[in-house]
Amino acid sequence: MRTYTHAEANAALDELRPIAERMVAHRRALLEAQIKQAQLVTRIAGNGGDFTPGEVRDAADEVTREVAGIAECVRQINEAGVHVKDIDEGLLDFPARRGDEDVLLCWKVGEPEVAFWHGLEEGFAGRKPLPPD
Repeated sequence: MRTYTHAEANAALDELRPIAERMVAHRRALLEAQIKQAQLVTRIAGNGGDFTPGEVRDAADEVTREVAGIAECVRQINEAGVHVKDIDEGLLDFPARRGDEDVLLCWKVGEPEVAFWHGLEEGFAGRKPLPPD
């Protein structure tokens, strides 16, 4: 398993930040596409008319496209040895060591740098600020 130092995690953000931002954008677009699709299904069930078969196909295609976009972003992040913890927030954990302890360096979309860490079982709620380098 790859581990990151604080400096390596921040350097990796040059590549991973835009991927994580795309992942969050795909997730938002997916939610919108699912809402549109659900509204279309409700409209069809309600009166069975006033829609075209193309609308149904387009709605399904949009959902499929966004799911594929999310999956590709997650794949690229995982390939770097980094864990995606939340696709809505773009929360990433970088495996690391603090002394003899395995920990996770924590970052999410919108933060300027990797500045927090937490134990393997603590999660986002248990994150603590990293000491300055």
